[in-house]
Amino acid sequence: MDIRTPVFCGIVPPHILDKLARSGDPAVSGPARRTLQADAAHRTGRRLTTVLGAAARAVAAPADGPRRTVYDAQNGTVLPGTRVRGEGEEAARDATVNRAYAGLGATFELLTAYGRSSIDGAGLPLDASVHYDEKYGNAFWNGEQMVFGDGDGEIFLDFTVAVDVIAHELAHGLTQYTANLSYFGQPGALNESVSDVLGSLVKQRTLGQSADEADWLIGAGLLTPRVEGVALRSMKAPGTAYDDDVLGKDPQPATMEEYVRTGRDNGGVHINSGIPNHAFYLLATRLGGRAWERAGQIWFDVLTGGELPVDADFGSFARLTVAAAKARYGEGAEQEAVLKAWSQVGVKTSE
Repeated sequence: MDIRTPVFCGIVPPHILDKLARSGDPAVSGPARRTLQADAAHRTGRRLTTVLGAAARAVAAPADGPRRTVYDAQNGTVLPGTRVRGEGEEAARDATVNRAYAGLGATFELLTAYGRSSIDGAGLPLDASVHYDEKYGNAFWNGEQMVFGDGDGEIFLDFTVAVDVIAHELAHGLTQYTANLSYFGQPGALNESVSDVLGSLVKQRTLGQSADEADWLIGAGLLTPRVEGVALRSMKAPGTAYDDDVLGKDPQPATMEEYVRTGRDNGGVHINSGIPNHAFYLLATRLGGRAWERAGQIWFDVLTGGELPVDADFGSFARLTVAAAKARYGEGAEQEAVLKAWSQVGVKTSE
């Protein structure tokens, strides 16, 4: 099976870790530098990250349900680590393990609601490792599995505390198996945005929230009380998630007028993702009700429809959402809401 080119995708962008690494507080700078070094090794493939074999993936479960396995890396870097909970097994004593297990399940359930069996469409087992490395300040998808650090306790808490972070990383796997968006510039920002969208939808579905009730924050609860901020990103108001002396200020733009041109962060994939994020927020709140239904369905149709090119820019993605809205719902409120949302963020939906 063609699983496409795996890409290392972390929830915490390099520009945040760079800022922390320059902190005068060794308790902050030390873990940040270690995390940056580990992430760089993963990106360039210099480290053996996963030793999962077929036997390890063979987890008994109902054919129509998830096949989850959670491993404990025991603060080491050899993956996956020690198996600690498999599908259908009783809860572990470790709350981190149980949060990862539940987050995998919640993401699987959203995909099922869209008619898809796991991230590959064929029931792929879902694997996650927790307690990765010492004070590791990130969570990532490495092309085969999800990995979660414990955070440094100074800036970041355990990366399983936010279900949208878990869903965000697993959504990178979904993108890998579908549109396989390039991880640079605008297609990379779309890659990140799709993960934020699905992460937020899983969170809202888990909490039973409507679009108007949701906070539209990515990673709420992840930052420690010492940080002046509420999350890693805000889809409702990009650029407002944090403003902290140590962490810096949230650089995300909400519209194309504020688009950030940079060579860092793979061309600003975690920064300019604020624009399509905001477009989705505007669409979902304009339509109202449950965001994972009409708004989420349109985005999911585009991601999995086979027409989204790997090098898609915001404009081409926007045009496909307009077409998807029309194809599923006709020329009605949904298509009009999609057009309005992209117009508000300054992305053209006509050639």
